Amino acid sequence: MSTFNPEKLSVEYMDGVTSTEPVIPRRYTLTHSDVTGELFLTIGIHYAWYKIDPSLRDEVLGEWMRCGNFFYFFVYLYIDQGPYHNFDPAKRNEIFRRELPLALTALRYGDRTFFNTYPLLKDAPIIVTFISAYPEFAKQENWGTFQNFST
Repeated sequence: MSTFNPEKLSVEYMDGVTSTEPVIPRRYTLTHSDVTGELFLTIGIHYAWYKIDPSLRDEVLGEWMRCGNFFYFFVYLYIDQGPYHNFDPAKRNEIFRRELPLALTALRYGDRTFFNTYPLLKDAPIIVTFISAYPEFAKQENWGTFQNFST
């Protein structure tokens, strides 16, 4: 796993979202530069589709959801999706799994004012959906809570 460097993270709020509001809907789009190692986190009511490179589809998408009195954080990863994918799904699955702790740390750090405002959300389960046409990679897993992903 790569080491998280806060200086390489840029955060942008859009769509009427602030550092503390709203809780729902609140969606995260995390992209990166392979060249510079920079991370770009966009937080909004909608995903920042315009920031996603359709030829790579290596973004991390996340959103808060509520079921009754419980909050959950859902993450969506596209293992082999996209119109131009020429990637080995086993390799992409390996890379996503290796780098996901870094991505979750970046999400928590980038939205730290939000987490400080709603400290109970640090204990919400993180449910990761690996989206793939191949059954061996199409999975949904519990990745713990944001307590596990702090700087």
